Amino acid sequence: MAARSLEIGPAGMRAARTIETLRVERGLGQRQLAERCSALGRPMSNTMLSRIGLAKRRCDVDDLVAIADALQVSPLALLQGSGVA
Repeated sequence: MAARSLEIGPAGMRAARTIETLRVERGLGQRQLAERCSALGRPMSNTMLSRIGLAKRRCDVDDLVAIADALQVSPLALLQGSGVA
């Protein structure tokens, strides 16, 4: 079986940018956001979150939902990327 491509598409890139933008706007460090995700039941390290934010790691649906909850936005807001604050 061939390895799955790690290429991240436009929606993934948009989500990554939005996650980073919202994290910074809310004054959260990567470790703080990772701790929030973990407290919500989705264990996440700051390294994992960093790689998602830099679009070097795919963000699966469960990660996306936990990050959205931790940032207090809808998962759709992360995917759409515009007009979130």
